[in-house]
Amino acid sequence: MARKSNAETAANPGRLKQIALTYKMTRKADPKVGLIVAGVGIVTFGVFLAIGFLIDHPVYLGILGFLVAFLAMAIVFGRRAERAAFGQMEGQPGAAAAVLDNVGRGWSTTPAIAMNRSQDIVHRAVGKAGVVLIAEGNANRLKPMLAAEKKKLARIMPDVPVHDFIVGTGEGEVPLKKLRTTLLKLPRVLDGPQITQVNDKLRAMGDLMSNMPLPKGPMPKGMRMPRGGKMR
Repeated sequence: MARKSNAETAANPGRLKQIALTYKMTRKADPKVGLIVAGVGIVTFGVFLAIGFLIDHPVYLGILGFLVAFLAMAIVFGRRAERAAFGQMEGQPGAAAAVLDNVGRGWSTTPAIAMNRSQDIVHRAVGKAGVVLIAEGNANRLKPMLAAEKKKLARIMPDVPVHDFIVGTGEGEVPLKKLRTTLLKLPRVLDGPQITQVNDKLRAMGDLMSNMPLPKGPMPKGMRMPRGGKMR
């Protein structure tokens, strides 16, 4: 019991520091977040308290209002913090990979399966929806890269659905903040054993980072990227 109590005591300051850090980061992008969250809490508590006086149970409704207000504040703060985080990541190389790491259970991701010298990147996710290719960078350069990856996948697993998205704010692109939701809305067509089979085939196929023939030591002077832009 003593060890459990000590562990909980040590964990609480860590959580408080994390919340404080998240609030500071959110306030930089959303200066009104404190006022909005506080306003939600006050209004929610006030409504419950008013109802309590009307039905002659101010104590009970006051306690319930306090709990509901706290929950409402947490939800509003979480959403605004998430929005601020996506706003700071928008346009940063590798931002899509960070989102993919938090899609949820049942999804496995492999970042940077293809990349060119302009740092246009294609990531891969595998889940019940099949294989999903997520690209970030210049759309005109990414389209042939995606087509090449889809052709490769069609050769080794023709019966597995392959979806592709380009992350961005242009026409036909998926905003970074909607990437996770977009993936979760895809139709589920694979079960657990099938997902395992797909991952095994992909591992056997290899990817950019595991197969790229990097020389040992410093890169030789005059060494050039191969034509076509792919680092293969």
